[in-house]
Amino acid sequence: MKEHLYFKLHKPVSVVSQFVREQKRKKKLLGDLYDFPKGVMAVGRLDEKSEGLLLLTTNGKESHRICSSGVEKEYFVQIDGLITEEAIEELNSGVEIGIKGQKYITKNCLSFKLKITPDFGENGWRIRDERHGPTSWISITITEGKFRQVRKMTAAVGFPTLRLVRVRIGDILLDGLASGEVKKLPHF
Repeated sequence: MKEHLYFKLHKPVSVVSQFVREQKRKKKLLGDLYDFPKGVMAVGRLDEKSEGLLLLTTNGKESHRICSSGVEKEYFVQIDGLITEEAIEELNSGVEIGIKGQKYITKNCLSFKLKITPDFGENGWRIRDERHGPTSWISITITEGKFRQVRKMTAAVGFPTLRLVRVRIGDILLDGLASGEVKKLPHF
């Protein structure tokens, strides 16, 4: 039986969550960060502007399980403005977003305002500063993964996303991994 490989990565901003270039643009790919063995695939994706925990494996069954079976994914999100309790309640009970030109109501989730500003360091993207008004950080835990879902959810309640960092997938935590750092795991 083939021995599968498992990794976790702190995906930096501006890295595309794939190994093969689909376009001629010179974007940084996962293979540019680390010499992954042949057959390793990303489990789900983070868009180019998002950062944080990305799992990688050679085990297609585990990849499918995580992507399609309601495994929790937690994000810390810096938003434009001071989040209200009403907006948190809306997020938790589901909001209408657009997916492929169709209206979609997100599933219930768990969101709350973070009491302490997380310290992820600079991410290389220019995010407006406090001179342009206050920001706040929230945690959002979802069990689905539609295209740019978290960004669309915060915008739907009037608080656009400025920075998005995935901190947890199931029981696996980002856990202090530095941006661009890879750690081999025994399993998922």
